[in-house]
Amino acid sequence: MENAQEKKFRLMTETPVKPLVCRLAVPTIISMLVSAFYNMADTFFVGQLGTSESAAVGVVFSLMAIIQAVGFFFGHGSGNFISRALGRHDNDTAQEMAATGFFSALIAGAVIMGFGLIFLRPLARWLGSTETILPYAVDYMRIILIGAPYMTASLVLNNQLRFQGNAAYAMVGITSGAVLNIALDPLLIFVLNMGIAGAALATIISQFVSFVLLLFGTYRGSSIPIRISCFRPRRALYKEIVRGGAPSLLRQGLGSVATICLNLAAGAYGDAAIAGMSIVTRIMQFANSCLIGFGQGFQPVCGFNYGAKKFSRVKEAFWFCVKLSTAVLIVLAIVGFIFAPQIVSVFRDDPAVIDVGTIALRMQCVTFPLAAWIVMCNMMTQTIGKALPASFLAMARQGLFFIPAVLLLPRLFGIFGVELSQPIADIISFAFAVPLEISVLREMKEEPEPLNKAA
Repeated sequence: MENAQEKKFRLMTETPVKPLVCRLAVPTIISMLVSAFYNMADTFFVGQLGTSESAAVGVVFSLMAIIQAVGFFFGHGSGNFISRALGRHDNDTAQEMAATGFFSALIAGAVIMGFGLIFLRPLARWLGSTETILPYAVDYMRIILIGAPYMTASLVLNNQLRFQGNAAYAMVGITSGAVLNIALDPLLIFVLNMGIAGAALATIISQFVSFVLLLFGTYRGSSIPIRISCFRPRRALYKEIVRGGAPSLLRQGLGSVATICLNLAAGAYGDAAIAGMSIVTRIMQFANSCLIGFGQGFQPVCGFNYGAKKFSRVKEAFWFCVKLSTAVLIVLAIVGFIFAPQIVSVFRDDPAVIDVGTIALRMQCVTFPLAAWIVMCNMMTQTIGKALPASFLAMARQGLFFIPAVLLLPRLFGIFGVELSQPIADIISFAFAVPLEISVLREMKEEPEPLNKAA
């Protein structure tokens, strides 16, 4: 284990930055794309059942965002610390953090499951269900909640493997479950005639398979294995989890609140409006997966080198990621803007849904390239332990500025205000992210060479 960890340290701190980031980013991009694709597969197959069923998936998506928020909280919180600890050669504490993050997430997921099943129908209404959507939302949500414990734990395993530089094992676990979900969707929904409940069952079965494979991956290569004997629910460890995971919790949690607000705002214009905005959310999530996957390739490089005090490598990796991701997002935005009606119609052939979705998708494509700077800044500040700026950036784009926009703009512009909310939030978030990140970069000053060698 020591030899493997030392080899990993040299790889992360001595390999040229650009090829290293790309090497780590490829499996994470694949994982994110496949995960986003199977979310879109749910939307596609359920969309064949009807507009209300399609809207129900959008409503429950906000609950899944809450479950993911908990998983990312423990996953990013423990993973960020692990990468810095390995950069300092503190392997024992890294093992304790790995176990503590995993088992804490498993317990938290079980709590969500229990409360969710007890308050199922009130929860569905609170998430934005109309009376016509409610029966389908309840059927879908009931099954999703059963999978909450290992959904949260899977996200912890995925992120811990990534932050150790073992993204290939994470990719195998995530993509295997995603492919299985895509195969199970049509079988359970149409062949076995389970309807929307079949889509939910396909999701939790695939999530469980991913969980098993990811857990197995922790015992491979230089990965830190998950052991119950290393579970240390100590205040110091949880303080580090909060420090590194709070931005993710705030981002995902506010994202869930934002989705609820979006559903409520769109619901005033009918089920077709909810369905249209839900489809656009999934499409943009798919496009964002490339950006997030690339950023996740940057994070272990950032964490290891920041822990080893090699700040010039951190900065080089950051600027490389910003430039390349901006160029890619510009291309995706142009394609999305031109072919918006055709893209939306793939998921639902209802003209009312297509009208809403087309305008919303085009508006979001206009500001989409700005997300490269916002997301990379967020990932960097979170990885290096800058909790306050990281938390602010995490809340900004899909929460802090989006929620007021989606509540105010429809009052002024009707349904167009709903469609315009995300672009407005993107512009304001970018304006705040530029000076914030520049100040963080200026704080990083390279340590004298002997300290680097001693690390």
